[in-house]
Amino acid sequence: LLLGILGAPALGDPGPLEDVVIDRYYIPKICLREAQMGDFIRYHYNGTFKDGKKFDSSYDRGATVAGVVGVGRLITGMDRGLQGMCVNERRHLIVPPHLGYGSIGVAGLIPPDATLYFDVIMLDIWNKNDKLQITTLSKPKRCNRTVENSDFVRYHYNGTLLDGTPFDSSYSKGSTYDTYVGTGWLIKGMDQGLLGMCAGEKRSIIIPPFLAYGEKGYGTVIPPQASLVFSVLLVDFHNPKDGVFLEHLEMPESCKRRAVTGDFVRYHYNGTLMDGTLFDSSYSRNQTYNTYIGKGYIIPGMDQGLQGVCVGEQRRVVIPPHLAYGENGAGDKIPGSAVLIFDVHVIDFHNPADPVEIETVFRPEGCNVTTRNRDFVRYHYNCSLLDGTRLFSSHDYEKPQEVTLGANKVIEGLNSGLLDMCAGERRVLIIPPHLGHGESGARGVPGSAVLRFEVELISMEEGVPEGYLFIWHGEPPASLYEQMDLNKDGGVPAEEFSTFIKTQVAEGKGRLMPSSDPEKVIADMFQNQDRNQDGKITPDELKLKSDEDQEKIHEEL
Repeated sequence: LLLGILGAPALGDPGPLEDVVIDRYYIPKICLREAQMGDFIRYHYNGTFKDGKKFDSSYDRGATVAGVVGVGRLITGMDRGLQGMCVNERRHLIVPPHLGYGSIGVAGLIPPDATLYFDVIMLDIWNKNDKLQITTLSKPKRCNRTVENSDFVRYHYNGTLLDGTPFDSSYSKGSTYDTYVGTGWLIKGMDQGLLGMCAGEKRSIIIPPFLAYGEKGYGTVIPPQASLVFSVLLVDFHNPKDGVFLEHLEMPESCKRRAVTGDFVRYHYNGTLMDGTLFDSSYSRNQTYNTYIGKGYIIPGMDQGLQGVCVGEQRRVVIPPHLAYGENGAGDKIPGSAVLIFDVHVIDFHNPADPVEIETVFRPEGCNVTTRNRDFVRYHYNCSLLDGTRLFSSHDYEKPQEVTLGANKVIEGLNSGLLDMCAGERRVLIIPPHLGHGESGARGVPGSAVLRFEVELISMEEGVPEGYLFIWHGEPPASLYEQMDLNKDGGVPAEEFSTFIKTQVAEGKGRLMPSSDPEKVIADMFQNQDRNQDGKITPDELKLKSDEDQEKIHEEL
């Protein structure tokens, strides 16, 4: 081809042109392809004579020109002048008469022997042997699975013609394009171009017209015989046959038990879409999510995904939409047909039928006397959640914890765990919430929390029956009041009463209800007997507990 520059100065008339004069007055920086003989091309042009008078224009017709270059379907000068052009390249062409319409011209339009001037912009180039052009722009580090035929995909895209003219964008609509792949719902080129993609991958897909909208184009935005360029971001995909996918991120060293249907599970989670968008998190609320599993209280995928978890396990649960929120999604954060990913950390779980779990760590030899309800015990303890979070410890105080067993002074599970222990024995107790602080929890204890106690029994004192503050080891004295009235004045004040009781205890004739404050126990006894509260006990006021109980029975009868 002869290259020339329109308007170049000359010393004189150079005479008739022998070939097309080409001025490449705009060449794009990137030229992926040049038009070759046999290629299909689309272009716009203005055609004028030397004096500038227009004889034809594709712009005026509102449609580009499409055809095959270099095979004689165009005037020879145009056939030659278009070869080698890049998309978006602009050329001025001067076509001499013998390469245009010659000595005949075109009646009423182009006179004989007319030199023609064309201003051309190349818009599209393709060939019937072309294949899909796929360029991977970015790809996630992790890709466990890629798109296959019959998968349902959600993707964002920008669609342009080959010259960069935009014709459509999912971003402008504010939602992904959602469809099945390989089932004929997409143009063939897009069906092929999405195969093998990972969630989160970005691709550029160049589709020749025969794999797009072909000779008809599409509406007013895609002309006939147009190559299409799609910049695609695959947000997520799934298959209708998919089940829940599990990935074990971290397992505890030991797992004595795994969660099953009917268990109540407390767990933390981060919920994201496949592209990493966070839609919910229990951590942001600083509160676990608590629920029964396998009973339909949560989405089916999570019901399945939590089966078999261990306390302390961290697990990733990937849930397809038909096991999550389906085509409708949920709220404004979970789109329709979205695949959900939950990163779960199991804090604890239990079953409403669970008893206290007791593990004896140490039991001294010769253990003949063990604790019973109503015994007074002293013990040390460390209390934590099952994830190791420390809650309370008796070691934070100057002396051990003291309690009368069976007096409803401690949670039921701890009371049970302290029974049948020897002094010096150490245990680990796992207490389910229905034997602990229940659904409401307590100060410092989350609702529905399973508690772990490490307990050591320091000492124990034999207790007295419920309702008694003092019991006799044998029969009480026949003349109880006379012995109690030490100065024989017919009244027993608090000092005499206290002295008498302490003497009975010292001589082994009876024992007080165990307590860290015996004086208070004796004071309570005195107050019970001083029925008119005048500061002394009279013979009529003094009654044994057993006699009082018998009188009540008689009254009921």
